[in-house]
Amino acid sequence: MTGLELTLLYLMAAVLGVAVCRLLRLPAILGYLLVGVLIAPQTLGLAWGQDSGDIKHLAEYGVVFLMFVIGLEFNLNKLRAMRRLVFGLGLCQVLLTMALGSAGLLVLSA
Repeated sequence: MTGLELTLLYLMAAVLGVAVCRLLRLPAILGYLLVGVLIAPQTLGLAWGQDSGDIKHLAEYGVVFLMFVIGLEFNLNKLRAMRRLVFGLGLCQVLLTMALGSAGLLVLSA
């Protein structure tokens, strides 16, 4: 499978995933995430055995587009209203993840 065929496969899957999510009245970004999980080499394996450079290149574009979509749905007024919740719980999540990761590393290295 060439890089162009791989790109077309991912685009077709993304369009179908978004169409299904829209029919179910779910956000489009959820469709992108679900399709990404389904066609990953660890699940359905549609890109298995492909040149990892092509897949990494597409993954970089995927991250950029994901950040773009999040930016489109970002609302500064809503963030201001939820600042304690977003920044407080976000900080707690980061600190808890760091603590659990460090504890897991200590357990595994011992």
